[in-house]
Amino acid sequence: MPTMPGPDQDGSLRPVDKADAQAAHGWEGGEQEPEFKPLTREQAQQWRAGQPELSVWRLVGVQVLVGVSSGLLFWLFSRQMPLALSVLYGAASVFIPTALMAYGLTSSALTRLMSGYARASFASFMLWEGVKVLLVVAMLWLAPRLVPGLHWLGLLAGLVLTLKVYWFGLWFQVRRPH
Repeated sequence: MPTMPGPDQDGSLRPVDKADAQAAHGWEGGEQEPEFKPLTREQAQQWRAGQPELSVWRLVGVQVLVGVSSGLLFWLFSRQMPLALSVLYGAASVFIPTALMAYGLTSSALTRLMSGYARASFASFMLWEGVKVLLVVAMLWLAPRLVPGLHWLGLLAGLVLTLKVYWFGLWFQVRRPH
């Protein structure tokens, strides 16, 4: 039985030989990892053509639709306007920051300027994600002042329902035939 690296039963460390290390990594018999071969330009274009088009604006639109329809449904079933407004405000505290981030990543002058640089694009993404998080926190902090008769559970329901759009969008995109 091969031994694995680590302490023995008495607490002392066991030496590890090269054969044990290769067996632990699945490289028995001197097999090497397959060499990575990058795609050619044509292969990459063909691969991209087969991938579905993802639109962040479609995601924002579906979030708005889910938020408004959930607020309407809560109002229809409860007939309580403060509850419906709380659900709408919870949904808005998701889709407004998401729309701002989508604008920042797709349409802002800064993004267009930095589009050719990977590090700058990543920094731009992090900047807009930070703006989005700060805006969500600010909107939730202001909720008691802006929504008369705020129902916290309604706000939470609108927030969660609208956040789930990400998961349903991912699920729908994966299940969709290419």
